[in-house]
Amino acid sequence: MALASRFRRVFTGPYTFCSQFASLRLNSTLTFPKLFISGVSRETTDDQFKEAFNPFGQIVEAKIIRDRATGRSKGFGFVTYTSIEEAEKAREEMNATFLHGWAIFVDPAKPR
Repeated sequence: MALASRFRRVFTGPYTFCSQFASLRLNSTLTFPKLFISGVSRETTDDQFKEAFNPFGQIVEAKIIRDRATGRSKGFGFVTYTSIEEAEKAREEMNATFLHGWAIFVDPAKPR
């Protein structure tokens, strides 16, 4: 019964469920200057990717992850800055923006 009432609250209650996750995503803090970028166009090159994030600080590495077999982009990449402040600025400015016609989302990278 308790499980059914939880489902009912999620589906019938006010739409706070999604906003809770959105606030978690925006409030997570950076612990190191590496960002995970999702939603990258498959046509975007590493150089274009680096140019898009270059105005926010000195980039150590900007790389789009590619499939080993086909060489096609997997649709995400990583950008590493020299400081956490630069990475935070890039995250605030580039999150939920368009890059080559695709909406990209910038989040802190998680360690392996």
